[in-house]
Amino acid sequence: MTVTPQLAQLVAACHWIGQQGWAPATGGNMSVRAAEGFCLLSESGKDKGSLTAADFIAVEIASGQAPSGRKPSAETGLHTLIYRLFPEAGAVLHTHSVNSTVLSRIEKGSALRLQGYEMQKSLTGQHSHLDSVEIALFDNDQDIAALATRIRAWAQTNPLRYGFLLRGHGLTCWGKNVQEARRHLEGLEFLFNCEMQRRLLERS
Repeated sequence: MTVTPQLAQLVAACHWIGQQGWAPATGGNMSVRAAEGFCLLSESGKDKGSLTAADFIAVEIASGQAPSGRKPSAETGLHTLIYRLFPEAGAVLHTHSVNSTVLSRIEKGSALRLQGYEMQKSLTGQHSHLDSVEIALFDNDQDIAALATRIRAWAQTNPLRYGFLLRGHGLTCWGKNVQEARRHLEGLEFLFNCEMQRRLLERS
């Protein structure tokens, strides 16, 4: 496999994600858009903190199939959906942090609404803490095809930017390249941490 600059950056991002504790016990999955019609997706069951370029599998975006016969992540259908929905998306990161997982369960609405935080400006297109950022929330489902259908239906009538949360599962976010996806992930995780602390303090 030719190691492109974007794949090398994705491998480095995976090691960083592992150091943050955001993909424990081989959880999570990451990908980068590759040659025309394909993405490179992390192999199932691998520790994300020690991935190498050889641990990424070429997957056809249209079908979700891996011509090599190797087993990509269980959430392959969500990665390929994002690449189909957003032609500008160049990288997708899916993590299992504590804050994203817990917030996704205690928030009962269809989106987690963030407002008043300066770090909202870490998200592309956000210019003020006065703006509102809504991160869509979907019920988790082991049937990835059914889950992808629900997310696609939502995106047809609602804005879906930066990422979404799966209840009790974690965050999936993306960007035009690895650098932007990593910035969105770090920004969102900071915001989730702030929101978690705010809610805890308000209850005390």
